[in-house]
Amino acid sequence: MLKTLTVWNFALLEHVEINFDAGLNILTGETGAGKSILIDALGAVLGHRLSADVIRTGCDWSRVEAIFDITGEKELHALLREQAIDDEDDTLIITRQLTAKGKNVILVNGCHVTLAVLRALGEFLADIHGQHENLALLKTANQFALLDGADPAVAPLLTAYRESYEDWQDKGQRLTEKKASAQATADRLDMLRWQAQEIEAANLREGEDDELEADIKRLSNAERITENLELAYGLLNGGEDAEGILSGIARVKQSLEAVSRFDESLAPSLPMLEDAACQLQEVFYSVRDCQDGLEFDPARLDQMQGRMEQIDRLRKKYGGTVREVLDYQAKIEEELRGIENFDEDLAALEQAAAAAAQEAGRRAKELGAARRGAATKLSQALGEQLTALGMPDARLTFALQEGALTANGADDLTILFSANAGESERPLAKIASGGELSRLALAIKTVAATDGSAAGSMVFDEIDTGIGGQTAQMVADRIATVAAHKQVLCITHLPQIACMADGHFYLSKATADGKTTTAVRRLQAKEQVREIARMASGADATAASLSNAEEMIRNAAARKKKLR
Repeated sequence: MLKTLTVWNFALLEHVEINFDAGLNILTGETGAGKSILIDALGAVLGHRLSADVIRTGCDWSRVEAIFDITGEKELHALLREQAIDDEDDTLIITRQLTAKGKNVILVNGCHVTLAVLRALGEFLADIHGQHENLALLKTANQFALLDGADPAVAPLLTAYRESYEDWQDKGQRLTEKKASAQATADRLDMLRWQAQEIEAANLREGEDDELEADIKRLSNAERITENLELAYGLLNGGEDAEGILSGIARVKQSLEAVSRFDESLAPSLPMLEDAACQLQEVFYSVRDCQDGLEFDPARLDQMQGRMEQIDRLRKKYGGTVREVLDYQAKIEEELRGIENFDEDLAALEQAAAAAAQEAGRRAKELGAARRGAATKLSQALGEQLTALGMPDARLTFALQEGALTANGADDLTILFSANAGESERPLAKIASGGELSRLALAIKTVAATDGSAAGSMVFDEIDTGIGGQTAQMVADRIATVAAHKQVLCITHLPQIACMADGHFYLSKATADGKTTTAVRRLQAKEQVREIARMASGADATAASLSNAEEMIRNAAARKKKLR
């Protein structure tokens, strides 16, 4: 439950701190005093979206801090542990600060969290029923949420159905795409076959392009190679008119050996000379072998150039190298195998889609059966609450009819309603008045509170809209019943509800130095009497109105004791 709410610089709230009670907390005040603003501030720490407009004029930041007692909230504790947030002392402190520059800081027990995490935590902490929530009852999505939440057995069936539905949708989409691609597939099949045949006919070998380029380069320059080999051969080996390098080195070696007999200073040069002679001899053998193996065959050159042109054409189409062309060939052959199995794949997809549709249909029937059971129980429970709210002849039915498979099942839901005896049930959206919607909303909250499915705290922002007279007392009794099970914060203009308070808070607005500020104070017993008198009479308190207010509070205490 909410223990403390502290607000700084939030619209008209400059700085307020409120300590709430466990039961029914009533918020009253003149219209425009800032009651709904206080609820908006609470919404901030529950994950509601904020804009910089909520920052008080002239301020750079706004902050809201709430302290919750989360004793016994197992699912909430599990979520906190999942987020690595300390929860050992059953106290949850949430702080949210927004700056004029748009910076949004959220702290939960000192840990920074995202807005999504805060929103998930907020679902366990409080349920705010604002003035617009009555109309939300008319939306089909909200009606399904209400029905599905009425029986714990429905949720796992809905999850299982949605998984099977998504599987069916996925297979159906793949089948549709497969059928739509039939003509395009036939055209691509012809193209791939032609490409595969072209590459296969070339009979390529990996690295062949590099070898051909080297051979063509060598044969194209055979004449120049021959000239230079002959020159190198002559210089190394010599000829009739000249001495070669090899023979010259041999003579130098002989001369140095002769000198070394008389002068040993040149002896270290002899090994180097011998090494040079050996290396040059190897060079000579290589030149001779290359010269012997060199041949120029114009026909072979033409053949290699023709082959290279064929490879170049393939490389321009399918890849920069023979390796890439071969890789492309493997890729299209794999695609060809897939396309050539088109009919088999199509049949398999059709079979899989049919099986998925059958499974989704089966799970939809299970879900529908569970919903019908929940609808019967919920209709009965809400009918009892409506009777207690002054509508003894009201009839409300959650009517389900089988329809097409959708993400929400195969059920069409209509809430049928009749407020008076003798009138047939008709869709709620067409006949319910504002007051009837308010009472229905309260009936729903009462059922949720008593069966334990509601959040720890429930907030009613003028749920008494459109209600008066004897009905107001019945609404007050229902709110007190909810407060027997859950903490309730209730904004009201009805004295019948206000006198049920376990804690009564008054909001007032004042202007000083050109600035308007809302103040919140907890009313003491005498102050509560005067406030109830003001709400009942709408004028300055008189002895009669004060006496009436005291009587209302005494009666309310007796009614609360009986209800609880």
